[in-house]
Amino acid sequence: MSSSGLLVFGDCDRVFDDVPPPYRYAVRQVREHFDRDAFYDAVDDPSAFVFFGVAPCNLGVEYEWGRTPAFLGHGIWNEGSERLLPIEKAEQVFERLGIDPVNTFQKEVNVRDFHPDRYDIPPSAWYDGPAAGVLVENRRGGSAILRNVGVEEAETADPIRDTSSEGVAELVTEPRINRAVERIESLDKAVTTTEVQTRVFEMIVREEYARLDAGNADLDAVRSAIGSIVSEKLGTESWDE
Repeated sequence: MSSSGLLVFGDCDRVFDDVPPPYRYAVRQVREHFDRDAFYDAVDDPSAFVFFGVAPCNLGVEYEWGRTPAFLGHGIWNEGSERLLPIEKAEQVFERLGIDPVNTFQKEVNVRDFHPDRYDIPPSAWYDGPAAGVLVENRRGGSAILRNVGVEEAETADPIRDTSSEGVAELVTEPRINRAVERIESLDKAVTTTEVQTRVFEMIVREEYARLDAGNADLDAVRSAIGSIVSEKLGTESWDE
């Protein structure tokens, strides 16, 4: 967070000036859910804290996107003390601020009982299949990732190359439009074509990224095509069900 109170986003390489499309869904959801009042009441210097987490995006694993959180927090850095908050404390902070913490598989495992080479990757909480990996942390802030190679090497099906309205139409589904409309209404905002288009585009890039990337799809063209489809659907259908 900046000294002015604005949330600032980035990845492991840089701070974003313009948020890349694969991250926009997560950034929007964090901004809409983050409880600023609770945060300001709890700390003296908001700019001293950095929040770490993962923004789930389709890199080949078909998560149940309708219920998979946009962002899962797993660490909080306190610049004042120059250390990460304890794991359990970080979980509590994320929950208080309205952000989902990363789901925990096990706690308090004795190091003598943990063998990375024999560790069985548990089932994922977000689809019917094994987790893509496990983040292992100790109380001193050290961490490592155990990756599920079998999941990472899954092939991408049906690359998306056609970015015309006809080619993109299959992606602009009723459930996605309904989710966008429901979220807009929950914020007491007007349901406009532009607002729905933006949210549906962010969903599609998040949920279909592997296929879009494999087909080298022009995301600006995808966004434009989504706009015309959403405009037509909102003008001819009722999405209040």
